[in-house]
Amino acid sequence: MTDFKSCSRGRFGLVSGFILALMMSLSYAYADASFKLERLASGLGVVWAMDFVSEHQLVFTQRSGEAGILDIQTGQVTWLAGLPAVAASGQGGLLDVKFLAQDAQNQAWLYFTYSYPDEFGARTTLARAQWPDLTQSNQLQNWQDLLITESATGSGQHFGSRIAFDDQGYVFFGVGDRGERQQSQNTRNHIGTIMRLHFDGRVPADNPFVGNPEVLDEIWSFGHRNPQGMAFDFATGRLWSNEHGPRGGDEINLIQPGENYGWPLVSQGQEYWGNQAIGVTSKPGMIDPVKVFTPSIAPGSLLLYRGAAFPQWQGSLFSGALALRHLNRVTLNQQGEAVSEERLLVDLNERIRSLAVDQAGLLYFSTDSGTIARLRPVD
Repeated sequence: MTDFKSCSRGRFGLVSGFILALMMSLSYAYADASFKLERLASGLGVVWAMDFVSEHQLVFTQRSGEAGILDIQTGQVTWLAGLPAVAASGQGGLLDVKFLAQDAQNQAWLYFTYSYPDEFGARTTLARAQWPDLTQSNQLQNWQDLLITESATGSGQHFGSRIAFDDQGYVFFGVGDRGERQQSQNTRNHIGTIMRLHFDGRVPADNPFVGNPEVLDEIWSFGHRNPQGMAFDFATGRLWSNEHGPRGGDEINLIQPGENYGWPLVSQGQEYWGNQAIGVTSKPGMIDPVKVFTPSIAPGSLLLYRGAAFPQWQGSLFSGALALRHLNRVTLNQQGEAVSEERLLVDLNERIRSLAVDQAGLLYFSTDSGTIARLRPVD
């Protein structure tokens, strides 16, 4: 049997140990929910993404280029081998991860997005690898770069990128404007777009722009600044995304095929100097956001909650917040409109980045200080 490289509650030692020890004893009471906070691991670097692969195993990525499996019962981490080199600089690196339990050939896969090193500048890439039998090996098998996007620039900014699966056999992922905002309106590349592919990387024949010589076939929507979260609601069939605005103007969007979301012609944010607006706040033929955050919260992820542990949160959109450091909850009505907002865990003062839900409906989050923790209802 392979001698896996592993750790218990942190590979690099404890980070913010005093604060994290206190975290384990914290309980919270809000108007519609009470919960306690439990720390599961610390010292993990910037945990950019995570997803459950089994009842007790949570796969996660580090932006620096590594990925591991956390056993949520023991706190042990098994580090995965077989990952490619990534351009881990600026906002690039190893980004999202999603587990697909079974494809049409009854195979299980891990899907990744990462910044692919390129001589012309790093490019956001969607890839996958077969899920290994961890009792035999921690080596990822059959790595496939499904789409190395046309998104190279000289900037280390705005790679995106989150992944979502729908219930029809498609995978969605996004790319930011790569620091060249006007490119989000240039549909001859993938910059500032959300894309849809078959699980094996093929382009669906019914993608909205297939056959249009002015638009790349993979594009599902465009005019995005920097998608940082994506979630498909299996109950309603809606695809949601959130993205960073500039100074103010972070957005939650309901993603529709073939639509233009406006950046940089439309934005409710301002330039980073003075009080100069960027474009207009709305424009005919372009889709308005469902929710705008001003000032910016800097969303780090997006999760549509359908768990059983917190029935009062059913159908809510959760975002990690990096700048304003909290867990953000937006309540939606049946029409998909944002009707209220709640900010949780403000007193932790942590940059909350990634979110996940287990089979019981417990809510998990990661912080940029290297912690993975969960919320559990108070008994």
